[in-house]
Amino acid sequence: MRRLNLSKVLIDVGTPSEKDWGWCCGAEESASAAAASFVAELIGGEADYSPRSDYSDRLRSRSVDPAARADSVAWILKVQEYYGFLPLTAYLAVNYMDRFLSLHRLPQEDGWAMQLLAVTCLSLAAKMEETLIESTRYIFEPRTILRMELLVLTALNWRLRSVTPFTFIDFFACKVDPRGRHMRYLIARATQMILAAIHDIEFLDHCPSSMAAAAVLCAAGETQSLTLLNPRLAVNWCIGLAEEGVSSCYQLMQQLVGGKGAATAAAAAVNLCSNEVLSCDSSSCTTPPPPKRRKRSPPPVIT
Repeated sequence: MRRLNLSKVLIDVGTPSEKDWGWCCGAEESASAAAASFVAELIGGEADYSPRSDYSDRLRSRSVDPAARADSVAWILKVQEYYGFLPLTAYLAVNYMDRFLSLHRLPQEDGWAMQLLAVTCLSLAAKMEETLIESTRYIFEPRTILRMELLVLTALNWRLRSVTPFTFIDFFACKVDPRGRHMRYLIARATQMILAAIHDIEFLDHCPSSMAAAAVLCAAGETQSLTLLNPRLAVNWCIGLAEEGVSSCYQLMQQLVGGKGAATAAAAAVNLCSNEVLSCDSSSCTTPPPPKRRKRSPPPVIT
């Protein structure tokens, strides 16, 4: 474990991009098989874009400060909401931060180091996914953020095109709802759950594909015509999904949706229990049109 000296800090395009699997619904068998094969390849490589396996244990033992991580995640989600960034942008920012922290130990005596890391990871994620980025103001000078970006990029071997739960949710939603009647609801609801889950360090023990499968299954359970689904069936969606991993993550996700998760997850920026965002009945599921980018209150500053 390297201890970083940040005194000088005061910036893998070869990985698969996020794919729209909507065409799989009702597709011919050959096309569906090709999609399943591609997803299996993504599952096989998702560990390369995850934090080290001992990272969650280090958070539990407080070798890495869990409170500082929780504050950073909350800040990232608030800024994502304020600027209308994609959910993927927020997830990537947290992914970069967790991967970096699993490889390097930040100096705890410098409280600004974690703040700078959160700002830097969100900056990198926005550059990867956002086409229009409004001018932002941080407590750090631009050149300081650029230097930290280079440090993060080097630590991650420039592998920023991560495999995330959003890589899989459209494909899994097609498996749950082949006719596509509830696709919009399943994807939107699963997205909410995934964003809420990144608060909880227990989900760090689960790979992105298991998180995606669990979220889609939970969303399907809220739809009367799809309630017979269970984690055992998800294993048949494609090669690489493990029943134990999906079942364990599914239980965690159910606790999160039911309000029994960790306190940080319960305080998630996305209100999973709200009926204002999504509505679903036995005959149809609807989601409102994508919200316009609007600013509710000034973005928070980490202090």
